[in-house]
Amino acid sequence: MLLTIPQAAELLDVPERTVQGWVKKDNLPATKVHGELRINRIDLLEWATERRIKVSPRLFAESDFDEVPMPSLAAALRNGGIHYGVRGDSALSVLENVVSLLTLPPPVDPEFLLQILMAREALGTTAVGDGIAIPHVRNPILLTSITPAVLLCFLERPVDFHAVDGMPVDTLFTLISPTVNMHLHLLSRLAYLIRDDSFKQLLRQHAPAGEILAAVEEMERGLEGKKRA
Repeated sequence: MLLTIPQAAELLDVPERTVQGWVKKDNLPATKVHGELRINRIDLLEWATERRIKVSPRLFAESDFDEVPMPSLAAALRNGGIHYGVRGDSALSVLENVVSLLTLPPPVDPEFLLQILMAREALGTTAVGDGIAIPHVRNPILLTSITPAVLLCFLERPVDFHAVDGMPVDTLFTLISPTVNMHLHLLSRLAYLIRDDSFKQLLRQHAPAGEILAAVEEMERGLEGKKRA
């Protein structure tokens, strides 16, 4: 799960010195292993997504995922559901209502999940620009009994999530997953998707669930085709 600086540079399609500069000056998380910098793939993906930096699909085409089949983003979105008119006038009240929409098994305390999401928000905004935020569990191994799910919530009214571009958020994707690899897999596909202009237009329009799911399925077919090529 740890990348070298050259590997991270290749996945972001930038020079190695650019990645080194981001580590030093722009809070790209990295740690030293035997004296050399290493970057966690999830940290790299989250950091790049928050800054709308394009990430190569190779990041989630690597072979070191769990051997169990990875869920499709479309399947995870069906598990979580697409919800319209979600209420809230602050990040906290919005996330409270988002958690209430989750179907959680008895071992998982909704209040605990809310605390995790708010703690993640306190580390830095999960708004990624264009009115979209992706609050998610950063350490999904804590929710081992969860079926992987992605909730798409359209808010009743935009809410300030302190986005870098200054735009209030009216669209939230919330990820829950039982393993780190599933989390990375789903987040990778979502990060790839929300950079597509036609898909972002569907989000702006709060399009019907069927249209959104069809767009996700089409995107995933395209990705699978690239992996086989």
